[in-house]
Amino acid sequence: MNGKIKYEFSSKIWQYSSPNGWHFASLPTEIAKEIRENLKWQEEGWGRLKATAKIGNSKWKTAIWFDTKMNTYLLPLKAEIRKKENLVADKVIKTIIWI
Repeated sequence: MNGKIKYEFSSKIWQYSSPNGWHFASLPTEIAKEIRENLKWQEEGWGRLKATAKIGNSKWKTAIWFDTKMNTYLLPLKAEIRKKENLVADKVIKTIIWI
């Protein structure tokens, strides 16, 4: 299967509670549930799924990770993208991901 499935969502950026912690966008649980039901077989270790993400004018290859405590996938937002797109904690962002 080489076609990618596209998901669009808005979510609030949050930062992991450690000094210099990673920033993440959590996928809405309905989307996460659908992804898990259809694509769980593609997950690698620790619930990792390869993905391509797009926020604003930035598009990059990444992965989403399933967080069992939050029961959803998390999209890590690397510093380079945060800088380019002016992303900060608590900002609501529109995101597109392809899996």
